[in-house]
Amino acid sequence: MSLSGLPMSALIVLNELATKGPMTPKQLRNEVTLSPRSVSDALRRLTDKSLCKRIPNLQDMRQPIYSVNMHVIRELNVSFEQIRTLAQIYMKVA
Repeated sequence: MSLSGLPMSALIVLNELATKGPMTPKQLRNEVTLSPRSVSDALRRLTDKSLCKRIPNLQDMRQPIYSVNMHVIRELNVSFEQIRTLAQIYMKVA
C-alpha cells in the first residue's frame, strides 16, 4: 500500500487528522478548505486503505469520529513530513 495513489484531498485530510487529532466530518470541513463532497470522498478513501479509523460518536451517532490509524502508518514506514510533502503543505514559520 502506498500514499502516492491518494488524491490531494485525502492527503490534506490525513494531515489535518494527524495534526489536530480525531474529528467529525463537519469539524474537518470547517478546518480545511475543501468541499463537503471532497472531505467525504477523502475519508472514504482513507478508511478503505485503513489509514484512518471510523469511530462511533456516542454523543451524535449521525457524525462519526475519524482518527489516524497510527499502526498502519507505522507499518508503511511513512512520516507525517512525507505526507505534508506529498500534499505540498508547508507550515508557516512565525
